[in-house]
Amino acid sequence: MKLWDKGFSTDQKIDIFTVGNDRMLDLVLAKYDVIGSLAHAKMLHKIEILTDNEIKRIEATLKGILNNIEKGNFIIEDEFEDVHSKVEFLLTEMLGDTGKKIHTARSRNDQVLVDMHLYLKDEIDLIKSEIFELFEELMGKADRYKEVLLPGYTHLQIAMPSSFGLWFSAYAESLIDDVYFLNAAYKIVNQNPLGSAAGYGSSFGIDRTFTTSLLGFETLKYNVVAAQMSRGKTEKAVASAIAMVAGTVSKMAMDLCLYMSQNFNFISFPDEFTTGSSIMPHKKNPDVFELIRGKCNVLQNLPNQLMLLTTNLPSGYHRDLQLLKECLLPAIQTMKSCLEMMIFAIKSVEVNTKILDDPRYDYLFTVEEVNALVQRGVPFRDAYKQVGAMVQDGTFKAHKNVQHRHEGSIGNLCLKEIREKMQAAQK
Repeated sequence: MKLWDKGFSTDQKIDIFTVGNDRMLDLVLAKYDVIGSLAHAKMLHKIEILTDNEIKRIEATLKGILNNIEKGNFIIEDEFEDVHSKVEFLLTEMLGDTGKKIHTARSRNDQVLVDMHLYLKDEIDLIKSEIFELFEELMGKADRYKEVLLPGYTHLQIAMPSSFGLWFSAYAESLIDDVYFLNAAYKIVNQNPLGSAAGYGSSFGIDRTFTTSLLGFETLKYNVVAAQMSRGKTEKAVASAIAMVAGTVSKMAMDLCLYMSQNFNFISFPDEFTTGSSIMPHKKNPDVFELIRGKCNVLQNLPNQLMLLTTNLPSGYHRDLQLLKECLLPAIQTMKSCLEMMIFAIKSVEVNTKILDDPRYDYLFTVEEVNALVQRGVPFRDAYKQVGAMVQDGTFKAHKNVQHRHEGSIGNLCLKEIREKMQAAQK
């Protein structure tokens, strides 16, 4: 069944090519299609296109379909083009002519838009909830290990003292920036496109404010052409936010791969987090973190993928836009799985508390020595040269008493302030 069926058949090859994997992807959106249809039906009743008896029957039937979806009993067979045609078929099969009225004053174009907006609202909330959980794990570890020093690096060369408190809370605070991006995407998604129909509105006296309230949107996408033009732009906004989260998680995964290698030995994980080698019995490979890194690096390409897909499309609907779902829906699930694994990992990380006992890290403290000379009245450039000469001739002796007190430094992590910032970002 096709909603645009005019009584003649389409060549099977064309049908397969144009439908693609929409049926599978639409199973993810099925719940939202029914929710949108319920709101649309109530609006049609409000403007007296549906009678009292018709709306009762449609509501009961749609709720039954929704119940089947939530139980996992809903399928979209090959004879149906998408979720919209399957839902309308079920309504018509059960209600006859009454079911045929559901498509009055709307198009598949605004159905897809509503489905995606409702779906993306929920998915952004789910991604944010996982970020908050990861944030809490990182902040807990930052507080627990705030006194444990570890080397800081620039250019992958030993640079200055850092700490596990600084490292864990650095990623925690970086996640706040990612939440800001997700909040911006949510603001864009939280606009009701229903009623824009094929992108040019309807001659029916529909009440779009009514459906905005029913569907829980913050506002209406007023201009019907702008509503249709939001397809692609909305997905790119969400993709950009996901790419930001992925960038943070990828960098953390890379650090974990480095820090758990034998050459660093800063952290370790229980054996179940690692894999072995087919020929080297000593190996404990960080496959989990390498896959997180790889998956998140692919996710960082998502905005570019969607940008190229939608570049130079004029206003109005184009079938190219169907491909947005193929890119975005799997990416969202990948992002959530990477966050889930990172949460699981951080809960189990074990920290080496004796890292700086190794003399190879003594040069971490050259800047501390320079600063100590400056505090005794030596001009900075002279102090720098003095310490540099000691390093050169091998007489430098590290004094490992780190005195960092300013906001955000080793001795003043500002964990309370970082928590308050995240709490504000959640609102």
